Amino acid sequence: MSGGVDSSVAALLVKESGIEAVGCTMRLYDAEEIAGLPEPGARTCCSLEDTEDAGAVARRLGIPYHVFNFKSEFREKVMVPFARAYLSGSTPNPCIECNRHLKFAKLLERAEILGCGCVVTGHYARIDEKDGRMRLLKAKEPEKDQSYVLYQMDQYALRHTLFPLGELSKEETRRIAEEHGFLNARKPDSQDICFVPDGDYARVVEALSGVRSEPGDFVLADGTKLGRHKGVIHYTVGQRRGLGIAGPAPYYVIRIDPAENRVVLGFREELYSSEARLAGVNWIAGNAPGGPCRCGVRIRYHHPEEPATVFPGEGDTARVVFDEPQRAVTPGQAAVFYEGEEVLGGGVILPPGGEGTGGDRI
Repeated sequence: MSGGVDSSVAALLVKESGIEAVGCTMRLYDAEEIAGLPEPGARTCCSLEDTEDAGAVARRLGIPYHVFNFKSEFREKVMVPFARAYLSGSTPNPCIECNRHLKFAKLLERAEILGCGCVVTGHYARIDEKDGRMRLLKAKEPEKDQSYVLYQMDQYALRHTLFPLGELSKEETRRIAEEHGFLNARKPDSQDICFVPDGDYARVVEALSGVRSEPGDFVLADGTKLGRHKGVIHYTVGQRRGLGIAGPAPYYVIRIDPAENRVVLGFREELYSSEARLAGVNWIAGNAPGGPCRCGVRIRYHHPEEPATVFPGEGDTARVVFDEPQRAVTPGQAAVFYEGEEVLGGGVILPPGGEGTGGDRI
């Protein structure tokens, strides 16, 4: 229970179904330890106020409530890899790693200790079973679908997880909360990354890593120097704003080269890629297909699926070939595979040519 309306209603629905429920909040970090306190009014999670809200809902439901200290695990598995990825020229999605390592690993372990049969969260997604295999499905409401950040779930996690909100819209969730007098019924959703509530990624990366990102050169693909950048952690592939470089047409970041401390700029048409290499690929069924897999591939959260062919590789690697070139295929982001409403799996997009090893410094 994060203190928000979604997990609160999920707890309510579980209890109303007749299942014995135990509420819990994961204490993941202390903001002052990494980059100063959040700005006043920042919409984040894991604050003292959020914990109080979660506890208040648990008391209203009459269920036991615990706060679990997972700060060391969160730092090791989510925050430090986040900083490492930025230093290596990638743009990570730490919510995916939090789901993988905390919600559906550590929390499942804690559930077993408490004698609980499953973990319940407020994610907008669905789970079913077909032919003896658990499937992860999109939420009924497309606008709220969160299946993209859940692609790392495996058969065990799916079999021991409930998503009560998968059939609901956000407005239906808020209405249920209001009908039951929840104080957080109209609480705004948290925005951005929980431990970067003010959006200053560079400050957090430097605080976590102890490495100061040094200025370097903006260059064209042929090496022509265009000017100076603030440090590679300030940029992401596809970025146009804040470059401060004039040209015959707007420049975009098309590649980040941390080894040479360069940010490569180009024009819009240079942003398009026909394929992507992936690492850390997870196939939810438990094993990779025996050959090429035709599916829809989403390369960013809320990005439309694009038809593509996924070629499984050695180990946990794969290559995605798109039917049509895609704009800003960004290293560090996830490419998630869909077949209709089912999530087949996904992996992390690698930089072209194996570039981006700056993160080895932490």
